[in-house]
Order: sequence, then C-alpha cells, then structure tokens
Amino acid sequence: MTNLEIPNLFSVKGKTVLITGGSRGIGLMMASTFVKNGAKVYISSRNAEACQAVEEELKKVGDCTAIPADLSTNEGQQKLIAAIQEKEEALDVLINNAGANWSAPFKEYPEMGYEKVMNINLKPIFFLIQAFLPLLEKAATLETPARVINIGSIDGLRVSQIDNSAYGVSKAAVHHLTKILAVKFAGKGITVNAIAPGPFPSKMTKSMLDKVQPMIEKANPMRRIGKAGDMGGLAVMLASEAGSFINGAVIPVDGGIHIMAAM
Repeated sequence: MTNLEIPNLFSVKGKTVLITGGSRGIGLMMASTFVKNGAKVYISSRNAEACQAVEEELKKVGDCTAIPADLSTNEGQQKLIAAIQEKEEALDVLINNAGANWSAPFKEYPEMGYEKVMNINLKPIFFLIQAFLPLLEKAATLETPARVINIGSIDGLRVSQIDNSAYGVSKAAVHHLTKILAVKFAGKGITVNAIAPGPFPSKMTKSMLDKVQPMIEKANPMRRIGKAGDMGGLAVMLASEAGSFINGAVIPVDGGIHIMAAM
C-alpha cells in the first residue's frame, strides 16, 4: 500500500532529473526546487558561464551538474545526450524547458525568427525524448513511472494579443505532442505531461514585464505574476508519487489568466 504521508507522497529524493534551459527563469525555479528536495539534477543551457554559476550555487544545497549545450543544433543535442548516457544508466525525470521567443507582426515575420522558435521550442523536445527513451524505460515501472514534463505556455492555449504567432504555434504543438506521447508511452511506465506557464519573471519576459507588469497583474484574477514556488511545486508534484497517475495533461499555472476574455 502507498505511504500516504505527505513527506513520502511528494518526495523526489534520489530521483535523477534533467532540466533543459535550467540556468535561468522557470528552468532555474524548477532546478532549485528539485535540488533542495533531494533530487540529483542535471541542468543544460546554451550559456556555459550561466550554467556553471548555477551549478556552483546549487551544489551548496544539493546535487547539481551543469552540461552546457545549444539545443537548437543537432550537435548540441548530441552533446547533451552523450553526456547523460555516459553518466547515468537510468533517467527518472526529463523536463524539456529550453525555449525562445520572437516577436514581430505577422506580415513582417522573418523566416529566421520562425526557424529559431521552432528549432528551440519544439524540435529538441521530440528528439531528446526519442534519444532518452531507453534511459526513461530503465527507470520506469507501471506503479512508479518515469516522467516527461514538457514546458508549454498559455499562449498555446489561447490567442495572445502580442505579435508572437510562431511562439504560440510552437507551444500548441508542444501540448499536442505531449498528448500523443502520453498515449504511446503509458504502457511502458512513462507519463508525459505539460505545464503551460503564464507570466513569470525571466530573461524572456523581462522586456514585457518592465513595460506592463502592473497591467498584467491587474488583468490576472489573482492580481500577480508567477513565483518560484508556483512552478517548482507543480513540477515536483508531477514527478512525485502524488503525480504518478496524471498523464497527458496540459496544466496551466497562471492564476487563471488564460480563461479571461481579454488581457
């Protein structure tokens, strides 16, 4: 029988976790939460200096290893894949968080902007899951599944008023890929879910928040933007015993702003 006490039900202690885009923003929020709760965490991002700085900081409280890699390229993906395969025989949790945005009016939207968004937000998720499937299968049982958590966006659930159409398309695709793989992998003991964040403080959102954060907060039913515990807590829940029967879900974490008629 499952131990229903909270420390056991929500524990991620001893789990091996890989978080892409883990050196800043919501990736760092999740990485910090997992490390502080006893998981063995690998983080990856394009910025090697930022990666190393986060590793040094999180090593003060737990187990964190940085593997810098540019996941928009095949070479970068292969570097990360090879490094994890060399270090680990199994992977309990894969969190696909690395992302990018490009804002421009639709009639002026450049092909290079579209390609950048798709090559970071969507393509690596598909091929990293494909590559790490054997390691996830080794960690998986039907009772205690391995977990894949893809980071989408509320812009994949609604039509944003911001000129970032390729971003919304990429995140909607992430949500649907999540559902496809959730069905395919459930019998292997692997759950696949997505988190769809609203506005959180990050490098990607800094310019927008600098200009209109009070307006965004006023429009949100909860009158604020997201904070570290909102993101880290949900990710840990999905990776714990408490989340073991959640599969194929796209969970907004946005205070309810995605259900508003206008923003």
